[in-house]
Amino acid sequence: MSYDQIYRRSLDDPEGFWAEAAAAIDWDRKWDMVLDASRPPFYRWFRGGRLNTCHNALDRHVHAGRGDQPAIIYDSPVTDTTRTLSYATVLDQVSRFAGGLRDLGVRTGDRVVIYMPMIPEALVAMLACARLGAVHSVVFGGFAAKELAARIEDARPTVIVAASCGIEAGRVIPYMPLLNGALDLCSHQPRHCVILQRPQAEAPLAEGRDRDWQEVARADPVGCVPVEATDPLYILYTSGTTGQPKGVVRDHGGHAVALAWSMRNIYDVKPGEVFWTASDVGWVVGHSYIVYGPLLNGSTTVVYEGKPVGTPDAGAFWRVVAEHDVRTLFTAPTAFRAIRKEDPDAKLLARYDLGRFRALFLAGERCDPETLGWAERVLDVPVIDHWWQTETGWAIAANCLGLGALPVKPGSPTKPAPGYDVQVLDEDGKNAAPGAIGNIAIKLPLPPGTLATLWQNDDRFEASYLARYPGYYLTGDAGYLDEDGYVFVMSRIDDVINVAGHRLSTGAMEEVLAGHPDVAECAVFGVNDPLKGQVPLGVVVLKAGVERDEAAIETELVQRVREAIGPVAAFRLAKVVKRLPKTRSGKILRGTMQKIADGQPYVAPATIDDATVLPEIETALASLTRSGR
Repeated sequence: MSYDQIYRRSLDDPEGFWAEAAAAIDWDRKWDMVLDASRPPFYRWFRGGRLNTCHNALDRHVHAGRGDQPAIIYDSPVTDTTRTLSYATVLDQVSRFAGGLRDLGVRTGDRVVIYMPMIPEALVAMLACARLGAVHSVVFGGFAAKELAARIEDARPTVIVAASCGIEAGRVIPYMPLLNGALDLCSHQPRHCVILQRPQAEAPLAEGRDRDWQEVARADPVGCVPVEATDPLYILYTSGTTGQPKGVVRDHGGHAVALAWSMRNIYDVKPGEVFWTASDVGWVVGHSYIVYGPLLNGSTTVVYEGKPVGTPDAGAFWRVVAEHDVRTLFTAPTAFRAIRKEDPDAKLLARYDLGRFRALFLAGERCDPETLGWAERVLDVPVIDHWWQTETGWAIAANCLGLGALPVKPGSPTKPAPGYDVQVLDEDGKNAAPGAIGNIAIKLPLPPGTLATLWQNDDRFEASYLARYPGYYLTGDAGYLDEDGYVFVMSRIDDVINVAGHRLSTGAMEEVLAGHPDVAECAVFGVNDPLKGQVPLGVVVLKAGVERDEAAIETELVQRVREAIGPVAAFRLAKVVKRLPKTRSGKILRGTMQKIADGQPYVAPATIDDATVLPEIETALASLTRSGR
């Protein structure tokens, strides 16, 4: 069947479609109904079914005789360590650590907060929770105490699992002062904290509260606890939130079915093949495609500790792919913009044999056509931009390689993935014409694997995502569908700026700036203007080795936008900067830069990768005075 036929069936017969997909998962008890639509907008998948996610990720592969196959490849240039763990080894570690958690009082439905760096033990802790039917909530290692405290207070964990430290960019970050600081801010206190001591910075343990990982991990192994398909597997708090964080809830049944389906049909990855997602387990990408997706599929996942770009050079990506026989790589467009900036001619690529490398997937931020084209040229493999969110857990739109690749349209993540009825709505809730920018929404019910609700906050779930267009999930992104049904995600809804009554996409302007031969990466955002309401401002980072006059480049950039989009864009502010502020997951902090440009007070977001860039941006934008606009 073609993509179009499969997609149409997923919308016309969702229960039949996902029942067939569920056959790839082991069930302790089959469901009573595939889709429970009795309480809209709270739809639930595989109601009445019972299963265990850890069993499906580990035990069944070992029972099938594949225990010796690598499950995890740990590559840590920051500790000069590489090791491989088989499925049998991981199963033994997980079942014993699950036994240790049980001995500490963790039961089905209890929450466990995991605060760890990118090391195999983070995966072991997650899978051990799944084995017991406990609900894990992973917090990005090194998050500030205040942010960690907000998540602890909301999840109210029985146990917290942490490491003594993380290692980033050549520096050791002790975690225990952050954890202790967070607990000092909390009214809720866990029964115990389990601490993995790392030699780079061992931590003092609090008597009575803290347990050493090695002690807990020596417990007798325990089996899998079957849970309801609709029971929560994990809570993941959306990054960059203010006030009470939003805890996205993922269930067991729909999650396992959707991720197993996506590995074969979107990524075209087979059992036994090596799949590398260059992200962190603290983000949704890490949950879905470092941990659960590859292991549910029986593939080998790479756990990389460190930043591939700049650690030690832009060739780190190529080294990992070549050394570990990676067939498919998934990372953020930001990473490839950085590689292109450091090594525009891809000279480092020539050092490595990537003959078996098959595909590159990009997500996390809009991939500009220039970066896409560069990656296609230097790699000579399919480069797939795809689009999804923390809330959805897997791709909303993608070029599904396993269903037969569709023609690529630069700037588009291709067409909606099966199960997603994607529509573009205007302010009145009517379907926008092809090519017209509107608010991207998904008709309910959402497919399996997407968020069921927000943790203990159904009202906020409805208000945040469902209230504006009844019967639809509002993605928060703006864009359009073209005449062929391709999705174009241009910006967040908040990044559509209103210039003298004209709604303009900042993403379209970024696309023009990125096409300049000297530009490595860029961002456009709206700033206040007394006459037009808002005008766009573009900041760009130049490629390595560019020595031209920056003022001349800025003038060229203004002219490019005027020629490509027209005077209606009122684009006359462009500034070359040394680097852009980003979150640890690689997203550019446009909102923070907007505040700086408008002279508003700002606070470095908890998710920022390096706060020292903000004073640089402030200095760079100081020349763009209000009088000069």
